[in-house]
Amino acid sequence: MKKCIVITTINEKTKAITEFEKFSDWHVVIVGDKKSKPIENNVNLTYLSVQDQKKLGFSIVDALPFNHYTRKNIGYLYAMREGAEVIYDTDDDNIPYDYWNLLPFQCGNLVNDGGDFVNIYRYFSDEFVWPRGFPLDLIRQKEKISTESTDALKVGVWQGLADLDPDVDAIYRLLFDKALKFKRKSPVVLPQGKYCPFNSQNTFWTKEAFPFLYLPAAVSFRFTDILRGFIAQRLLWSAGMHLGFHEATVYQERNVHNLMKDFNEEIECYQKTRSVIDLLNKLPLKSNPVENLQKVYERLHSEGLIPSDELSIVQAWCKDLTKVMK
Repeated sequence: MKKCIVITTINEKTKAITEFEKFSDWHVVIVGDKKSKPIENNVNLTYLSVQDQKKLGFSIVDALPFNHYTRKNIGYLYAMREGAEVIYDTDDDNIPYDYWNLLPFQCGNLVNDGGDFVNIYRYFSDEFVWPRGFPLDLIRQKEKISTESTDALKVGVWQGLADLDPDVDAIYRLLFDKALKFKRKSPVVLPQGKYCPFNSQNTFWTKEAFPFLYLPAAVSFRFTDILRGFIAQRLLWSAGMHLGFHEATVYQERNVHNLMKDFNEEIECYQKTRSVIDLLNKLPLKSNPVENLQKVYERLHSEGLIPSDELSIVQAWCKDLTKVMK
């Protein structure tokens, strides 16, 4: 299991899962939940039922809530324990194109725009569109994103885009109900100090970035991977790595959502993003990635940005992480 695809689902085997398990050099790990319909194991797929999860010996298994997207954390740890060098993070409704593939974890095409936040969709599209988690007061910025060639930089995480129904917020979907296809362009990397939201839907993580995979479980469902992404960007920089973006290599046939429910669960994004970024920018970090992760969550709690329940879960993650990454 050198390269693992981690998905959580409550559905029967979807088209996306069927397509991903065709890649013989990847192993699909499906994390089940109490509502999940069992999926049969095969040489390219492992389904972890609730009962299977309890047998893994991970502290986080009992710490995480049931019927919750962040049970996915168990799949990350399982993949690490089984020897993964790369973890691909995706959902059961993101279907790979024929050209879906893993890029080398390096890039010399650097975004050089000003400002703390980059709307990367402006690089891949001329449409008025922004990624979920992008500050709403900046969405009307229309400047084209420019890049410059540099020596190859270490990429810790590649975020690929998704066509047709990309990762946008409920406000966008309530205003504009249309399919969107991004331009096929060269990959880009963000420099230190520039943030862009990234998600858990078409995302490749190199082994050095595995500690930052933790999905916070005590925040809202629509904020969990966005908060994880901002934290990961800051911690990547402290480890000499960067976040990169590449063209859409999947298309999404989105599962049914209640958009007003999504909107309510995204309010944390709209209200807390700037405070989170301010905290991350001011926080002094050292070289130990696990200690840095714990420090970030402790400070987020002390500033009232996450509930206290999160601390015990992230502690369980760090305990398990220390064991599986030895």
